[in-house]
Amino acid sequence: MDLPFAESWKIKMVEPIHKSTLTEREEWLKKACYNVFQLKAEQVYIDLLTDSGTGAMSDRQWAGIMTGDESYAGAKSFFHLKDMVERITGFSYVLPTHQGRAAENVLFSYLVHKGNIIPGNSHFDTTKGHIEARGAIALDCTIAEAKDTQKELPFKGNVDVEKLETVLKEHKDRIPFIIITITNNTSGGQPVSMKNLREVRFLADKYFIPVIIDSARFAENAYFIKTREEGYASKSIKEISREMFSLADAMTMSAKKDAIVNMGGFIATNREDWYDGAKSYCVQYEGFLTYGGMNGRDMDALAIGLDENTEFDNLETRIKQVQKLAAMLDEYEIPYQRPAGGHAIFLDAPKILTHVPKEEFPAQTLTIELYLEAGIRACEIGYLLADRDPKTKENRFSGMDFCRLAIPRRVYTDNHMAVVAAALRNIYQRREKITRGVRILWEAPILRHFTVKLERL
Repeated sequence: MDLPFAESWKIKMVEPIHKSTLTEREEWLKKACYNVFQLKAEQVYIDLLTDSGTGAMSDRQWAGIMTGDESYAGAKSFFHLKDMVERITGFSYVLPTHQGRAAENVLFSYLVHKGNIIPGNSHFDTTKGHIEARGAIALDCTIAEAKDTQKELPFKGNVDVEKLETVLKEHKDRIPFIIITITNNTSGGQPVSMKNLREVRFLADKYFIPVIIDSARFAENAYFIKTREEGYASKSIKEISREMFSLADAMTMSAKKDAIVNMGGFIATNREDWYDGAKSYCVQYEGFLTYGGMNGRDMDALAIGLDENTEFDNLETRIKQVQKLAAMLDEYEIPYQRPAGGHAIFLDAPKILTHVPKEEFPAQTLTIELYLEAGIRACEIGYLLADRDPKTKENRFSGMDFCRLAIPRRVYTDNHMAVVAAALRNIYQRREKITRGVRILWEAPILRHFTVKLERL
């Protein structure tokens, strides 16, 4: 008889968390203008706002912190990072940045200009923000099936290659690059197949357009390729990762996800012209070329995290916890983007809060209800995050409206996941009584969801 599955790590240190009363949560949320980003961390019981920078580092990573080299230029910590990035990705030019959005800012400052069109698979918020802030267009070419949350597909994050080719034919001269996000966060943490990456590369070569991979969760994407795509079961995560990156010209990475560090990111490429073009922006916005926006100790921890989290056992432990939460939600028949994503469960808010009109932001309303129910902080990935159309200034309601439960790596136990599932069960059972949502009192012109002020209706 097979043994039950257990984590590939043991716990050495714990941090206390505290429950609160409904009265306290109502007061705190009202003061935060119903924006969970504005809550204090100690007001949260189980924090699923993001998996970015919230994971628990390993003993090896903490050891790396102690041996980091803080030299301003030429620090050995940078070369540890550079060597690890090259080993895993094959890219030899590396620019450290303080996080993923900084990597986008540095590289896009060189590559993206007013009037450009950047096709990709559901650009995430900061990617879209950096593109649109420069007067360019972020054009979504994700497969249509991604919008059917109840349809089971192994690679729901794929690029629609027919749609992409149409865009390339019509706007070739306006496209500086294609960007592929792995895994595809906005469509529900869904992976992209190697076959699809090859198809995109074929089109890119046909039209002489470079490819960039947004790589925040590339290791989780490699895990899904290994477990779901024919011909990859016997390959290691590192082998699959190297093959994925061989199909791109460059990558940006928020290392706060799959490298399991609290802060850090980088750009990597084999294009010397891109490296030279981005260097001056790195110095302007981040820091000198061998530290960017990072401390030496953090670069060492990042390098070790990349090494550790491109191993199968570590990824399997993480992804099976997400799948376990999904199984509990299945028991309560709560709809979410299927199959479960690699880093999060994406609740289909309009299917849960059927009486809340889209103009009152169902996913944000569900996020509020979950916090009030049990002190659980989730994140809206939907109509608020989508911002307004730059031309019409109207809210964009054409995409998905998710309440995302992002699970930090190596932080919570399955008992915490059971609390999350039970809280959602309670909300689902009273969903018919939830008929009103929220309206906007104040918003920023770009990336409004971080600072928006809302009123409960």
